[in-house]
Amino acid sequence: MEEHPGNIEADIQETQIQVRFNTKLKPELRVVSTPFAVPSSLTRYGLSEVINALLGLEKPIPFDFLLDGELIRTSLEKLLLSKNLSAESILNIEYIPAVLPPTPKETQLHDDWVSAVDGSLDSHIFTGSYDTFARVWSPEGTCLRVLEGHRDVITSLTVIRPSALDGKSVSIITGSKDRTLRLWELSLEDLTERNASNPSKCFRGHTSSVQSVAASPSGNQICSGSWDSTIRLWSTTQDDVEPGAEEIAKKRKVAGSGVDPQHAETEVTARATFEGHTQCVSGVAWAAEDYIFSVSWDHSVRSWNAETGANTATLSCSKALHCLSIGGEGGSLVATGGADSVLRIWDPRLVGVVVPILQLSSHKGWITSCKWHPKSAYHLLSASHDGTVKLWDMRAKIPLHTLEAHKDKVLCADWWRDDSIVTGGADSKMTIVQNAKFSV
Repeated sequence: MEEHPGNIEADIQETQIQVRFNTKLKPELRVVSTPFAVPSSLTRYGLSEVINALLGLEKPIPFDFLLDGELIRTSLEKLLLSKNLSAESILNIEYIPAVLPPTPKETQLHDDWVSAVDGSLDSHIFTGSYDTFARVWSPEGTCLRVLEGHRDVITSLTVIRPSALDGKSVSIITGSKDRTLRLWELSLEDLTERNASNPSKCFRGHTSSVQSVAASPSGNQICSGSWDSTIRLWSTTQDDVEPGAEEIAKKRKVAGSGVDPQHAETEVTARATFEGHTQCVSGVAWAAEDYIFSVSWDHSVRSWNAETGANTATLSCSKALHCLSIGGEGGSLVATGGADSVLRIWDPRLVGVVVPILQLSSHKGWITSCKWHPKSAYHLLSASHDGTVKLWDMRAKIPLHTLEAHKDKVLCADWWRDDSIVTGGADSKMTIVQNAKFSV
């Protein structure tokens, strides 16, 4: 007698699969490694319930699961089918703590769009805005200092971390549509009042809007990308000026300007100019003290020798690129975002490979920012004109979480304190979301 299809479906749902769990977590969170049977219909949520039951935890811990280095995002049954495994196979599954969805903490309103943000210091947050000002914020969301000096929109911002010797001062570099970069030197112990600070240095040389800026690992150099299609290299210390070098420092003329001569900014010209891009250089990043990456609206990713200015490699895709970040495995992967809403991961170490090793699609608008997690080789974030920020794990092709961060375009985003994210948008808000716990 022919069996009814519905009964076949019921039999599939009741199929048992042999699994063996393993983990790198501390001993008290390890279960026995003996294989045992579980329903094939289980997904990661059901598997998490199994682990919690085996551990007998009073307060359940959400876990995630890896098979052959990939996060499990289907039922075990579909997983077997996708990998052409039989139901008699024993699946060796690793479990790790799940990344929890961040929750909103603070929102701070600016006078205009928030176009740049830096969360590299645990003690403060730094933002740049279309209102021409940069700002320093406390963890509680209090504006501690307004940085005045630019005459047009601030497009980019980076922080040179405090000296390991004193840890009491910090330098902030900003790029602007006024074609300049500016440097502020601030005492972290003196950021207690909401007063204005003037820049100590002004970097001039670009012939069009500065779109991107990054500081070298030592902090002694910065590079900038511009709508003039060039990358310029600058020194942040006068001690680095070599006789006959391009860099010339001079006090800005203050006669009739009303500027106190003691607070007049030093003008600095570029040490070197790198040419090769044919459109706006929208993102720059240092991979090492002598090694720079850049992306451009000309659809290319380029690497440069910072000592010689040589363009050492060029990778291309089909759309304009807006942002990049260096990180991942060995700190050697390049993440880029651009005009087609695809987050691309490149591995420059692969000789002859000129295409991304991974392409992640989920956004519905241009990607404006991407950042690797500072301590995890697997995790990164992306921000988009679709108003969302997405958290990714390289072991899965779908985002871990999607954050509805803003009511308008998200223009910038960065990690803060390892488990939080700070974002800026066209709704003129800086938003902090926190408690994204990672297994790093």
